[in-house]
Order: sequence, then structure tokens, then C-alpha cells
Amino acid sequence: MNQHQKPTVGHLIRDWRQLRRLSQLDLALEAEISQKHLSFIESGRSAPSRDMVLHLAENLGVPLRERNALLLAAGYAPVYLERSLEDPGLQAARSAIDLLLKGHEPYPALAVDRHWTLLAANAAVAPLLAGVIEAELLRPPVNVLRLSLHPGGLAPAIVNFAEWRGHLIARLRQQIRATADPVLAELLTELLSYPTPDVPARKGKAKEDSEPPVVVPLQMRFGDSILSLISATTVFGTPVDVTLSELALETFFPADQATAEALRTIAGAG
Repeated sequence: MNQHQKPTVGHLIRDWRQLRRLSQLDLALEAEISQKHLSFIESGRSAPSRDMVLHLAENLGVPLRERNALLLAAGYAPVYLERSLEDPGLQAARSAIDLLLKGHEPYPALAVDRHWTLLAANAAVAPLLAGVIEAELLRPPVNVLRLSLHPGGLAPAIVNFAEWRGHLIARLRQQIRATADPVLAELLTELLSYPTPDVPARKGKAKEDSEPPVVVPLQMRFGDSILSLISATTVFGTPVDVTLSELALETFFPADQATAEALRTIAGAG
């Protein structure tokens, strides 16, 4: 294929199959079609129907945005809408997001898009950002991973920085493997280039063969306190809108009673 030519739907399906590390036989069995038919689709000898494109995309776990790209490559119109979160058609979803964020107070919670851009946050988040040195990091659009790991952002306040950084980087790598998003790949390169802040080392050495922790807490220095937070991610179930499919709620819960009391005190002082 000429480098200036747009990839065909067959090439795109093959790329997604290889990204998922499936053979043609594997995917054919999953999709309940013949390997020969799949081979003809990938080589361009057979033009897949609209339903077949969607069927293969479903079996490959292709994100909705990229399913639209597959349909366009096959000569069909996209079927998944992409609207701003402020669109009247998404008002019910936006209200649900605001309700969830507000209901999580006095604990911090925020909503991010596929590139980790901050879309909304509850009142408990702002006090935790008061120590951010680099004002540019707080100017919209705010990237949550950049804000967390940048030495001018939250990094100096994170007590277990190496552990938390490893957790975030692992999540980002997993997301890149799932979506093949070049913007996320660029973000990963940027994050890996940041210098490690000078934070106190943890006492003791972890054994190389020890089991990884089930949950990685975020331990932040706030005034004279150390806040210990456990994060959870919530996504919309079976969305049919691109925007909603790429939106995630990041909620933080206190890992101990001292943190719970500190967060309630911070909220009361706000």
C-alpha cells in the first residue's frame, strides 16, 4: 500500500487483529465465520457488509471511535455519535456525572476523557491542588496524568511517588495497548521523560519475588498530614455515544480513618 493511500478496512481489521495478538483462525472462531472469508476481507478480495464490520469490531474489542473509522474505510456512514458533554442530548448523562461527583464529597472525585483531560471535578479536589507550583499545569485543558507526575505538579507532595508513578504508567500502557491511540503514546513518552522528584525513600527493601500489592494507594502530603487514598474507576455501561464510551470517573476513598477525618476537616474549612 502506498504510504499516501488511506488504509483499507481489510488492513485496519488485520491491524486490530494483530494488536489483539489473534491469528486469523482465532478471530474466525470467535466471530463464527470461516477463516477463508476473514482472509478475503483482510486482503481486500471480499468487501465486508456494514454488519460484518461491526461484528468483527465487536469481537476485536475495538473502541467506538475506531469502529466509526472502520465503517468509513469500508464506505459506510459512522453509527456512533460523538457529541460534547455539554450537548443537550447528553444532559441526562452530564447530570448523572455531576450527581456522582457531588455525592462523593467530602472525598475527591473527577471525570476524565480518553486522553486524561479533566472534564469535571468535585469540590474536594481543589484544596489538594493548592500546592501545585507550575500554574500552567492548572490551565485548561488540564491533563490529570501530567498534573500528577510533573515535578511542578503534585509529584513533590506524593510520598510513595515511585509506586504511584508505576501504577499510572502501567495503566497508561494498558490503555495504549487497548486503543493504539497515538496521542496517548506521545503522553507516555512525555511522562517518562520527567525527572524523579526528591522524595523520601520508603524504609526497607521489597523482595523481588514478593507479590505486587492488590491496591496501590495514593499517599499525599497535605500540610502536616499524610492522606492515604484508594482510587476506583467507573465507566458507563454499554454506551452508544463515543464521548460517553471514553469517559471515566476517578473516585478516591480514604484508606484509613485519619484520612477520612482529614478530608472532612478540609471540606469544612472550604
